[in-house]
Amino acid sequence: MAAPETQAEVGTMSDPGTNLETEKRRHRPALTGIAVVLGFVAIITAVYSVMVVERAPGPDGAEEQVEVGPGGDPEE
Repeated sequence: MAAPETQAEVGTMSDPGTNLETEKRRHRPALTGIAVVLGFVAIITAVYSVMVVERAPGPDGAEEQVEVGPGGDPEE
C-alpha cells in the first residue's frame, strides 16, 4: 500500500496551501497581547484582593472574646 499523496487521501480538512510558520508569525502579536492583558488582569485582581482584605474590619468585640473548649467554663 502506497503512502497517501493528496489531502483527500490523508483525511484532513486543512488547506493544503497553509504555511504553518507564516501563520505562527502572523498570530504571534495577537497571542502576545492576549497574554499581556491576562497577566495585567491577574495582577490587578491580586492587588484588589489584598486591598479588600486589609480594609476589612476585625471581628466585633475581639478583646472580649474568649475561646472555650468543650466542657470548659468561660469564667475561668
